[in-house]
Amino acid sequence: IAISVPDDGLAMRPARYPAHENIEDFALSPKGERALFVARGDVFTVPIEKGPTRNLTRSSGAHDKHARWSPDGAKIAFISDLTGEEQLYLVDQDGSKAPERLTDGFRTMLYAPEWAPDGKRIAFSDKHGTLHVLTVADRGLQEVADTPRGRIFDYAWSPHGGHLAFSMADRNGLSSIYIWSAADGQTRRVTGGLTDEHDPVWDPEGKYLYFLSEREYAPQISQLEWNIAGNRMTGIFALALRTDVADPFAPESDEVTIGGADSEDEVKAKEDGKKKAEDADNDKAEEKKPKAYLKIDFEGLAGRVSRVPVEASNFGGLAAVKGHLLYIETGAPFYGRQSPEKPALHIFDLEEREASKLVDDLRGYALSADGSKLLVRQNSAFKLYDAKPKAADPKTVAIEDMMVDRVPAEEWAQIFDEVWRRYRDFFYVENMHGYDWQALGAQYRQLLPHVAHRSDLNYVISEMIAELNIGHAYIEGGDFEIPPRPQVALPGARFEADGVTGRYRIAEIFRGHNEEPAYRSPLTAIGVDARVGDYVLAINGVELTTADNPYRLLQHVTDPVKLTLNTKPSPEGARTVTYDPVFSEDKLRYLDWVLDNLDFVDEATGGRVGYLHIPDMGADGIAEFIKWFYPQIRKEGLVVDVRSNGGGNVSQIILERLDNTVLGTRFGTFSDEPGTYPGVAFHGHMACLISETSASDGDIFPYYFRALGLGPLIGKRTWGGVVGISGTGTLIDGGTVFVPLNGSNSPTGEWIMEGHGVDPDIEVDNDPRSLIAGRDPQLERAIAEVLRKIEAEPKKLPERPPDPVKTK
Repeated sequence: IAISVPDDGLAMRPARYPAHENIEDFALSPKGERALFVARGDVFTVPIEKGPTRNLTRSSGAHDKHARWSPDGAKIAFISDLTGEEQLYLVDQDGSKAPERLTDGFRTMLYAPEWAPDGKRIAFSDKHGTLHVLTVADRGLQEVADTPRGRIFDYAWSPHGGHLAFSMADRNGLSSIYIWSAADGQTRRVTGGLTDEHDPVWDPEGKYLYFLSEREYAPQISQLEWNIAGNRMTGIFALALRTDVADPFAPESDEVTIGGADSEDEVKAKEDGKKKAEDADNDKAEEKKPKAYLKIDFEGLAGRVSRVPVEASNFGGLAAVKGHLLYIETGAPFYGRQSPEKPALHIFDLEEREASKLVDDLRGYALSADGSKLLVRQNSAFKLYDAKPKAADPKTVAIEDMMVDRVPAEEWAQIFDEVWRRYRDFFYVENMHGYDWQALGAQYRQLLPHVAHRSDLNYVISEMIAELNIGHAYIEGGDFEIPPRPQVALPGARFEADGVTGRYRIAEIFRGHNEEPAYRSPLTAIGVDARVGDYVLAINGVELTTADNPYRLLQHVTDPVKLTLNTKPSPEGARTVTYDPVFSEDKLRYLDWVLDNLDFVDEATGGRVGYLHIPDMGADGIAEFIKWFYPQIRKEGLVVDVRSNGGGNVSQIILERLDNTVLGTRFGTFSDEPGTYPGVAFHGHMACLISETSASDGDIFPYYFRALGLGPLIGKRTWGGVVGISGTGTLIDGGTVFVPLNGSNSPTGEWIMEGHGVDPDIEVDNDPRSLIAGRDPQLERAIAEVLRKIEAEPKKLPERPPDPVKTK
């Protein structure tokens, strides 16, 4: 049957589009006169105050990214897939000529180019963990390093460009600093393997190499149990590059001025004047001769380390300018809530040995090559600061003039090809599950002429990646509008229509836990006199009958809602209550289900067995585990329910706590009840409930629950998708593609779970008849199994023993 769907093709029309809505990256010109942006797949330069905004690449069908300005200001290096594969390009800073391709042999994702200060070389890395150096004059390419673990991102050139510092990870997961030298082509490891060292940056004067390292061994203490968490461990350190270099933070001492000698301030002023004159003379001399590469005494370099006198914290974004260090400090990370401390940019005065806050609440910054200016992102705004303490009055950079001439069909073709490459480059096994990925790409690429909307493209891509027979293959988002769902001022209750009276009644009020914002149930709040069975006669003064829909009257309402309630369907004696609405009842319905299960288990076992449900292995899941596990630590048995678990990444944290074995007990002065060693350990029998919708980390949890011997698995075989995903970078229009990156394996290396899931030890089906009748056969069987184990092998903590007598 031939089907024709007429379409005006509105989404296919070329148009000028504001690129500032899709900014990926930003940098500065060498002296900070213009800003450099990558947005909507093009490279732009933007004036700080005056002048035109320039689109240097104008490539609707290519994804240009990672743009960096050359030290002399003439060129800009960037990465682009203009040829269908990512290569390194150069373009004139004014856009007067077409971009020039510097490489042509790469078949993988490339990362940001970094210019050597003399402009002779460009360093960049790739997805395979290889660090490359390209000589600009002859296009010569040299492989500097190839890490077997992870990728290399933190490469930095020394003054004058003679050395390249970077970090690579060891098998233990800790990184060490390496230096490649242009003069002899050697790569040398310069720090040890017992601490994590990374983010090297060079002192502009060539005396020190600064870096970050986790060397503060005073951990944070958990409030839940006697356990630790590493936090605020990162310090800033300096390596003295030569044996004749002084300790930058040696002890200071105030000394007496003798006789009629000049005062300290006078001496300092004379020295400063003399130094400025010498610097000016040296600068003139330096301009006339090539700058020599920095000399490094590699022998004993790791031992010539000094700690910058800044208290350890969570640091990143380290940079060095003349006389100062810059770094970003972030607050302690939490799972499920934001840190109360916003990221802040600090500046450390090396002479005064003092740190001060420069910018609060930022989302990254870029430093000009001369170290004088900072371009800071704060929310969606970009501001230029002086790179000095107490810098004020920043200049806001106008980004609204960045425009692209968007051709949707060209963008869609580029996005399709980039997603295809992402799977080729990042898929967790090279054989693509045995499929001919080249042929599959060609097969689905034929559908591109029929794509008329970004959602069409997502559909085509979804079908292509689904061919790989893998879970976690997702494509989402992109440049199309989804109408916002209207808010409805929900009461946390269920209405039912009374056909006899023509009125609605409150059939159920969700119990809620009002002390927790996520589980606030409006009609159970203090002072809200609403009861199950009440008739709802009016909402906000508008009469309500079954001829209308109560949710229509609550739609688009955000203020507190007034309900007119009565125990009878007439207005005589009615009362008005006011509630503060919620805008989703999902969590309230979920909590009611959990509480029903908890009550059922408690009643069926006489309080001997506990119950908890873990909805996912993310923020909600860890919160529910903490909420319900610790209060039930002294039960004789426990049903751990991971049915419909949506996955995440905290299964190993939960399993570690469930697997805590009681090694001993403790009695003392303040309690006749025994404590345990370790202090928090469940001493009882367990069972785990699983279902067809237990997924991802919800597959992994029951697999290792059984491997640890914690108890039987009861229910139905799980989903079977355990190859983990992560972002691999945004697409040009803000869309996202997730590539399965890491599979699960047994201790001996076999692939496990993917495509099959985890089989239960005891298969129980929650059939429709039982569910309609209000039963849960899987939960019933779990209770029976735990009780059987309790009877067969009781696990109880001992009574207090007789006091020891030590007089004999």
